[in-house]
Amino acid sequence: MSVEIPERDGDGYLLSMDDWTPEIGRAMAEADGVDLDDEKWEQIMKAREYYDEEMVVPPIRVFAKYIGEDKKKIFKLWNTGPMKPITKYGGLPKPTGCV
Repeated sequence: MSVEIPERDGDGYLLSMDDWTPEIGRAMAEADGVDLDDEKWEQIMKAREYYDEEMVVPPIRVFAKYIGEDKKKIFKLWNTGPMKPITKYGGLPKPTGCV
């Protein structure tokens, strides 16, 4: 059974945060060719937790401290600026500033 992905913007973010479910987040990543292992998924869920508490997407240095992980390790895991895929597949707003 495939999951129907709600409408996304030009960068692949959901147009409505309310459309997000874990299944949709995983389907979006799959459609984009991104493999979400358990470690990546845990970071996505931690970013959602942070957002629920603070109502803002954290910059990478704040997020790394929040999850108790080295910033360089997070970059290596994602092979890119990590906050963009973390927020995209977590159904969160696009990060602003230095991510």
